[in-house]
Amino acid sequence: MEFETDVRGREREIVALFEDTFTASEGAEEGALIGAFVQRLLRETPARDMHVFMGVEAGKMIAAAIFTRLTYPQDPRVVFLLSPMAVAPDRQGAGHGQALLAHALSALKAAGVDAAITYGDPVFYGKLGFRPLAETDAAAPLPLSQPIGWIGQSLTETPLAPLKGPSHCVAALNDPALW
Repeated sequence: MEFETDVRGREREIVALFEDTFTASEGAEEGALIGAFVQRLLRETPARDMHVFMGVEAGKMIAAAIFTRLTYPQDPRVVFLLSPMAVAPDRQGAGHGQALLAHALSALKAAGVDAAITYGDPVFYGKLGFRPLAETDAAAPLPLSQPIGWIGQSLTETPLAPLKGPSHCVAALNDPALW
């Protein structure tokens, strides 16, 4: 698998990957919700506030992860939120998601990002260093329907100390249906 970050001309393919993946695992309604969310992320989020990582094999996208800025105005650290991530249904279970995430986290660290947070499966993401976060460690921008899934990690040499103050996400993520 090769890694790419240039989304230009691949927006439809990225949206389709997320739609197909979430439809297969969660049903058509969730697939449509996540597809529309990804389309909005790609269309509306400024480049400085988003990193897209894609796993490509033989020219075909098989995995993608989107990180967007999560701002803590009272804290100087640079934080990015992974949401969403997808691996093509016929490619799951082969380590592609873990390989893509390991690459993405390394690239974010090299770009000066201090912490990565996500809202997902603690078992899967725990394999790559994500640990449970309490709201006092890192406030979520909206109420969490499954607080156990609020997880994060430091991308620096020091452990992730509590982030100060409330947080703000990019506009496309500012939707309670996603939380």
